[in-house]
Amino acid sequence: MRTTSLGLLCSLILIWSQPAESQQVSSAAPMTYADLADLALAAPVVAHVRVERSDVLSERETPGVRAGHRRFLIEASLVALIRGEGGLPPRVRYLVDLPNDERGRRQRIRRGTEYLVLATRAPGEPDELRLTAPDAQLPFSPETAAQLREILRESAASDAPPRIVGIGRAFHVPGSLPGESETQFFLLAADDRPISISVLRRPGEQPRWSVALGELVDNAAAAPNPNTLLWYRLACTLPRTLPAESLSEAGAGEAEAIRADYRLVLERLGPCTRNRRPV
Repeated sequence: MRTTSLGLLCSLILIWSQPAESQQVSSAAPMTYADLADLALAAPVVAHVRVERSDVLSERETPGVRAGHRRFLIEASLVALIRGEGGLPPRVRYLVDLPNDERGRRQRIRRGTEYLVLATRAPGEPDELRLTAPDAQLPFSPETAAQLREILRESAASDAPPRIVGIGRAFHVPGSLPGESETQFFLLAADDRPISISVLRRPGEQPRWSVALGELVDNAAAAPNPNTLLWYRLACTLPRTLPAESLSEAGAGEAEAIRADYRLVLERLGPCTRNRRPV
């Protein structure tokens, strides 16, 4: 066994040997915004690296590797740190499992290849990283890097939308004119911050919905743009059916109006498309 890899292999062997629910994405299916957000928000370290050396490890060194995969020890130079409190040294090491090609031959990682890696730090080893998922080594592209930066920028903002953990009460109020109404859905956030959705209907107009992050519903509030963190928090979290508890204070007619407005919100959000799949 190479002495340069001994510490890394020993520190990671338990992590990589344990069965875990993980994800992978096929090369034919590019990662979506939701895929990237899933990876980025879970990674304390996000870095752009350039491979200096890659060694394929033997089966003896890599117990528990999935069938049809080989494990590589990567040594890479840091090109840019996108996220990582305290910084990183100019050279880092990590392990990655890659599938064999369609002919069953192991992949090659060439020197100079650039990747985006999403990882945690190995305790006590400042130059060693642990990928947060088997597919957390992404081929570098300026577009992917920019999208990761934007996701992380939004998540670090003081007014970043919180993670949604459920739906509270929903209320429906008819207006003074036929066909006029307003429905409000109060969401439950992981940090207990107030967040609500409003659906406003007026005669002769398209229904309008908006999201408010705070106690007061701002008249200037709007629906989130697709592929933003607020859109992700809603589209990828809200259940497809409104919980019965949310309608506990609504009459039969109000409940049906609330359900209709909830369906409208889901339709306007659109699907949370993910191409990563469990492996």
